[in-house]
Amino acid sequence: MQSRPTNLDDLQKSGWVSKSVKAELRDNFLAALSSGAPLFPGIIGYDDTVIPEINIALIAGHDMLFLGEKGQGKSRLMRSLSRFLDEAIPFIAHPEAPLHDDPYHPITRVCKELVAQVPAKDVPIGWWPREERYVERLAPGTKFADIIGEIDPAKLAGGTSMSAEAALHFGLIPRMHRGIFAMNELPELDELVQVGMFNILEERDVQIRGFPVRFDIDALILFSANPSTYNRSGKVIPQLKDRIGSVIHTHYPTDRDQGIEIMEQETGIDLDGPFPVIVPRFMKEIIEELSIAARKSKYIDHQSGVSARFSIANYGTMIASARQRGARLGERPAVPRISDLGHLYSSSLGKLELDLMGSHQMSERQILDSLVADAIRTVFKEYVDEHGMDEISQIFSKGVKIEVGDMLPSSHYAERLKRVPPAWEKAFEVNASADSAVRASCVEFVLAGLYATEKISRSQSRGEIRYEV
Repeated sequence: MQSRPTNLDDLQKSGWVSKSVKAELRDNFLAALSSGAPLFPGIIGYDDTVIPEINIALIAGHDMLFLGEKGQGKSRLMRSLSRFLDEAIPFIAHPEAPLHDDPYHPITRVCKELVAQVPAKDVPIGWWPREERYVERLAPGTKFADIIGEIDPAKLAGGTSMSAEAALHFGLIPRMHRGIFAMNELPELDELVQVGMFNILEERDVQIRGFPVRFDIDALILFSANPSTYNRSGKVIPQLKDRIGSVIHTHYPTDRDQGIEIMEQETGIDLDGPFPVIVPRFMKEIIEELSIAARKSKYIDHQSGVSARFSIANYGTMIASARQRGARLGERPAVPRISDLGHLYSSSLGKLELDLMGSHQMSERQILDSLVADAIRTVFKEYVDEHGMDEISQIFSKGVKIEVGDMLPSSHYAERLKRVPPAWEKAFEVNASADSAVRASCVEFVLAGLYATEKISRSQSRGEIRYEV
């Protein structure tokens, strides 16, 4: 690998070309696009909706606002744009330089003087890596000094004039000169700071306590916001809205399969190891359907939304409950059951914002129980429609009583179902006749489905549930 230039003279001889950060992003993006390389790896469900809009905005050189409800991947999308930056870019490595000045177009006084007065071979060059050229900030609590800058009292005490550039302590945006700055939850940003942002978007300069810093700040500015607050009058000043180049609308998964794919990818749980877990498809479907039901529920605040993290956290809890059972009872593999969903309170409560008008004094636990029942009912009906399952239903219509629970051994279920109907094998992608733990999961799914469709009754005592006709 050829070594990088370490002084301005060598840099000029190397043929390196200076570009604005937006031109750099555009050129690298177009190169990736033409090569057929993956553009946004790990982003699921946005190929035909969100990503085309981002592509256009990148090519157009627009600052962007990602607008969507919580848990729609807005921050991940913003962070992913940094992959279209160069691996590293050169800057003037002067110890007193506050920013990463372009060697060909310095903007700070110290670097301008250095280039003008010192031979090119004596101007030191450093290299700023891609991963350091992206920074993001959460709007609540952010002050003007944090992202724009402030007069440094220590420098004033040392005799530096207030009108001198050296007296300034620069905030995040000036320090991201030639990089990407992202602001999450824009409507929560103080109005004074919004004015400062507006000035940067419009003039690419800043004013700190009345001292104008006529910098040609070169940065891609990104924002994220929830529609419920962004569209509320007075939350974002109109001048700032007007100067955001492109608004990228995000959304939740358009179907359950997409949601499951996201859930599995983001959970990142190793299902193997000393205590392996097998997750039946219907259990994954119930977890994701729970999020879908919550997004439709009249008891949940639709403006706030239900994050994809709701499914991700619940999926992890369900697997953890099954793995705990496997470790305690020596069951390998462990298989999640409906009774494991009894632990979802810990990963669900706090992630649902209730609609105070629609909840009618129902507690969060009661609402979650109702949503779980809705999810089970929806998935079970699909299996009934597709596979019939009449033979299975008949077993429980003949007076069979079964107790279930997340810590009951799988053999408990096998003892009560001596005969496994042929329907088991065609109704599920897992073979219920081959393994007692799989059978226990299938049994609980059918029982919960029959109860949810009001075919059998249920009673509960001391953590165990009994189903009977």
